[in-house]
Amino acid sequence: MKKLNLLFALIALAAVILIPNFLKNYGIHMFTTWLVFIIATMGLNLTVGYAGQKSLGHAAFFGIGAYTVAICLKAGLSFWFGLPMAALFCFVVGLALGFPALRVQTIYLAFATLGFNTALWLVMRNEEWLTGGTYGINNIARPSLGGISFDGNLAYYYLVLTFTLVLALLLWGLLNSPWGKAFTALRDNPIRAESLGIDTRGYTLLSFAIGAVYAGVAGGLYAAQVQFIDPALFTVGASIMMYLMVVVGGPGYFFGPVLGSAVGVVLPEWLRFAQAWYLFVFGLAVVVLMIWLPDGLLSIPDRIKARRQSREASAAREVAGVKA
Repeated sequence: MKKLNLLFALIALAAVILIPNFLKNYGIHMFTTWLVFIIATMGLNLTVGYAGQKSLGHAAFFGIGAYTVAICLKAGLSFWFGLPMAALFCFVVGLALGFPALRVQTIYLAFATLGFNTALWLVMRNEEWLTGGTYGINNIARPSLGGISFDGNLAYYYLVLTFTLVLALLLWGLLNSPWGKAFTALRDNPIRAESLGIDTRGYTLLSFAIGAVYAGVAGGLYAAQVQFIDPALFTVGASIMMYLMVVVGGPGYFFGPVLGSAVGVVLPEWLRFAQAWYLFVFGLAVVVLMIWLPDGLLSIPDRIKARRQSREASAAREVAGVKA
């Protein structure tokens, strides 16, 4: 499995570095959007796939990050100030949102996070003095650094790619540390994890806070990419789509967000030829996938391995029965 992951990583890295050079602006835009959602869903995968929590409010943190960067730029501050502020703000709010997870679980926690997303969306829509309301915030400038401008689509793509790779490496290090083992223990058996001395309350809060930081950074990058934001981008529907990306790719698989985000971003575009029916076709495809692969696309090698082992075990039992 490790060799397969390494091969997948090398192929994906080569693709994301080389392919955009041969694409036009819209293709580069789609690749950039894919990377943004990889960052956002990496955080959600930590919360959902590794820590075992249920969250349907991830788009709220995505929106916090986007609006924080946009408001900072509107106030004359730098993008490089706004993005860390977005991450910090999301960490604090994510930490606060984690407290309901200490009291409620499963579907009740999902409803709590859904309510949080709805409440924050109402703030974005109604507080026009801060967010621009339904008119949104436009003319969001792309950053520059050390005389290098990222205003062009390809240049900005490589900036987002750099953020994606750095954040992926940080998450990889986290998941392979004792903290990562504590997160998976919390997911698999919270009672046993607590009996082993793991601070389940602390790790539950951290799973929301760190996941929120990833969403906030992604939102800030997205705001500079599209250069216009309004509340319609951060609805409960967007949270559900992000959750689907994690589930489709494979919750608890490190590369799940990469594949799930590709399906969530690219597949709807491919289905636009169906016009009014494309959302129906997309939804049907997700339903079929969940029936046949409830653990996501990246669970296919594990399922094949499990079936092979099952057949080998059955064959061994038959041989043992014949000898007896």
